[in-house]
Amino acid sequence: MAPYRDMEVRRRRMVSDQIAARGIKDPQVLKAFNDIPRHLFMDEALWPRAYEDHPLPIGDGQTISQPYMVAIMTDAMGLTGSEKVLEIGTGSGYQTAILAKLCDWVYSIEYIAALSKRAQAVLEQLKIFNVNLKVGDGSQGWPEEAPFDAIMVTAGAPEVPRPLTEQLAEGGRLVVPVGSRGIQTLMRVTKRGDELISEDLGGCRFVDLVGEHGW
Repeated sequence: MAPYRDMEVRRRRMVSDQIAARGIKDPQVLKAFNDIPRHLFMDEALWPRAYEDHPLPIGDGQTISQPYMVAIMTDAMGLTGSEKVLEIGTGSGYQTAILAKLCDWVYSIEYIAALSKRAQAVLEQLKIFNVNLKVGDGSQGWPEEAPFDAIMVTAGAPEVPRPLTEQLAEGGRLVVPVGSRGIQTLMRVTKRGDELISEDLGGCRFVDLVGEHGW
């Protein structure tokens, strides 16, 4: 029990010092980060570093994002609990789990089959079942399940993928890193009728979005 309590203390400190202290105030977002054990989404050898303020490797050249960046992107989605959400880049499944706590259903696409399989196992371990995972080219979205109230892309794209904006519901939000390989600008694109309204949420750095509308 002692190691578990230690992880819980570290997790609550992460939320207070790295997330709430930097301006994330939505109580439901903060609760989701307190509820989800980040360390379970990485190799046990990395557990001592699980709640530090930076990304960590998860294998296959991919990373689990810095907690604060996960929080910024989650907060930018503006979720109220009833949404149907599409996530591009399941990765470790940590962001998937956070989203699942904040919306009705999450559809998540991962390019690398091994990562998707591991993420599914952890989500099942945590009894998070309002998710549907698949392996494929996330840059093309999931047209069979569109439209989506919100879409999150957890990899850097050279430009906003058009299939994703086309799969937004009216009033839907797309949060996506856009820019060069290695450094991007986090964008929020909101669909208002025939118009797409773009907002700059600041600089970021993500692994490449791989696919027809990525790199």
